[in-house]
Amino acid sequence: MRASTCKGCGAAIVWIRTPGGKSMPCDATPRYYIEKPRSGSKKIVTPNGEVISCEYTEDPHKATGTGFAPHWGSCRAAGSFKSREEHNG
Repeated sequence: MRASTCKGCGAAIVWIRTPGGKSMPCDATPRYYIEKPRSGSKKIVTPNGEVISCEYTEDPHKATGTGFAPHWGSCRAAGSFKSREEHNG
């Protein structure tokens, strides 16, 4: 995990490497989550890079664990970034 600043909105972010080898920008503040594989409306990235469907919670006693929200969900400039595939295609 590498700390950085979003070039679009200036927020503090962390880059987490997924099991597939890609780096995902996430909000720097960890969140508690409740894992909900089939019904979760949110996503969380675990420190080891696993992306999980979940719901966020403020209650650590109810939480399945802690992880990081993908930054594209909170970035004001998310629409200005293109993936490499879109850029090269």
